[in-house]
Amino acid sequence: MSDVPDFETALKRLEEIVRKLESGDQSLDSSLELFEEGIKLSRFCHTKLEQAERRVEILLKGESGQVRAMPFETENEK
Repeated sequence: MSDVPDFETALKRLEEIVRKLESGDQSLDSSLELFEEGIKLSRFCHTKLEQAERRVEILLKGESGQVRAMPFETENEK
């Protein structure tokens, strides 16, 4: 999806689509178009998350090539 600049924008649009579909105010054709766009955005976000996960795994690999489990600390835990 070249028209989606980044993950955050795609996720925000996906949330907007979900709200519209949940409202039930859309026609059938409009709902189908929104659903199709939502599926594309969902796949885009999923792909971005998988890419990020692979990058993190690469960064966490030890010298032996084994991925080390590292606890994730949120800013509140620091």
